[in-house]
Amino acid sequence: MNEKPDFSKNANRASTAPAFLSVWDMHSYYGESYIVQGVSFNVHEGEILALLGRNGAGKTSTLRSIARVGEPEVRHGEIWLDHQPLHKMASYEAAAAGLGLVPEDRRIIPGLTVEENLQLAQIAPPVGWSLERLYELFPRLGERRKQEGVTLSGGEQQMLSIARALARDIKVLLLDEPYEGLAPVIVDEIEKTLIHVKQQGMTTIIVEQNAVRALELADRAIILDTGSIVFDGLASEVLDNAQLREEYLAI
Repeated sequence: MNEKPDFSKNANRASTAPAFLSVWDMHSYYGESYIVQGVSFNVHEGEILALLGRNGAGKTSTLRSIARVGEPEVRHGEIWLDHQPLHKMASYEAAAAGLGLVPEDRRIIPGLTVEENLQLAQIAPPVGWSLERLYELFPRLGERRKQEGVTLSGGEQQMLSIARALARDIKVLLLDEPYEGLAPVIVDEIEKTLIHVKQQGMTTIIVEQNAVRALELADRAIILDTGSIVFDGLASEVLDNAQLREEYLAI
């Protein structure tokens, strides 16, 4: 019986450059379920990193662990952002330190307009992009600023969720399945937005089932399999490696 090919030799290949966000030997659990199993990687300032894998590989759990949201529980390891120890922080402290999580369910607040959702994000410092700048980035939100947020289309709600994260002064944008359920034309708009955000120096980690679109956008890619890293390298390498895509991404 042939063993699975080992693509992990590229792990942390960019480690010679200073890491902006560093995850070291992270182990996370849902109760007694061991989900994230010794994950280590670096992300560099201004980089877009695609965090990929099949369903159940541990992608969202890794993202949530970095964001310190409580579940899964990180029981071992360290997470550093710009020399700050996130692993010692609660979720609100990690957010204040510069993490902006855009969850898969978007969590638009019912009863509030688009503008009120954005204003609520700016109640406490540090404040990020101004409303005017956000509306310039997302003209549709500007047109619908007085509309209740939960009545927006799925694509517009995703825009609002990203805009709400940018309304805070964040250093790293964490995106969980931003393309899910969206028409290709809306995905194109979201991608243009993320490219613009990168051009402003923002660091981004994107978890996405639409692996090809994520890889076309990203600089680097990490592939997870059953909670462990099996590849860490350039996104272009994954696009060019049919064996790797078939083995771990089924594409």
